[in-house]
Amino acid sequence: MFVILLRFAAEKTLAQQHMDGHKAWIQRGLDDGILLLVGSLLPNAGGAILAHGVTRAEIEARVNRDPFVEHNVVQAEIIEIAPQRTDERLSFLGT
Repeated sequence: MFVILLRFAAEKTLAQQHMDGHKAWIQRGLDDGILLLVGSLLPNAGGAILAHGVTRAEIEARVNRDPFVEHNVVQAEIIEIAPQRTDERLSFLGT
């Protein structure tokens, strides 16, 4: 499981220009069943994503294809978590 932090970077002002591509990238991740949750970092600091079901190399490659990452709108930090105990509603994570 991964937590991906997308913090605004040097080219933050280009966000609107790449928003459609970023939204399409998010939708592909949701459709593929890899992205579980997408939200904003408050206040206006970027975004955060929960992802699962892929290797670290696969999530790194996927994150690097985000237009926001490609165009330095955000800087991505990928944090890998090995779930040990979860609420039963998250049992699909395979603890």
